[in-house]
Amino acid sequence: MLEVLLNTGSTIDEGRLAKGGSKLTEDYTMECAVCDVSPWDYAALGSPEKVRVTSRDGRYSVVVYLVPDSAVPKGQAFMPRAIWSNVVVEPETFSTGSPLYKGSPVNIEPSQEKVLSAEEIVAKLYMGAK
Repeated sequence: MLEVLLNTGSTIDEGRLAKGGSKLTEDYTMECAVCDVSPWDYAALGSPEKVRVTSRDGRYSVVVYLVPDSAVPKGQAFMPRAIWSNVVVEPETFSTGSPLYKGSPVNIEPSQEKVLSAEEIVAKLYMGAK
């Protein structure tokens, strides 16, 4: 398991797909259900295809595809701003009304579980589906 600081943000394709009304497509899942880490952290995790990203308090987690990216510093991770990252970002708003989309402590560990679609995440986490 690896503890990192999660940063989230928009990507060009995430924005294009989201604004185009395509959040329930496979293209959107493949663009947004990912976690980019440094090549060093990727190797330290054993170079898995998928990881479970878990919130600092351990209450919430999501399985996503893992991508090595030399633009991401060691000890940090990047996920596109979408439902997958929103599940695990630090919820504290410090009275701003907006959670910590940058610098949220999370744990990352290899996983063999299925990467859920946006629709499946909503059903599981917010509608109580199993």
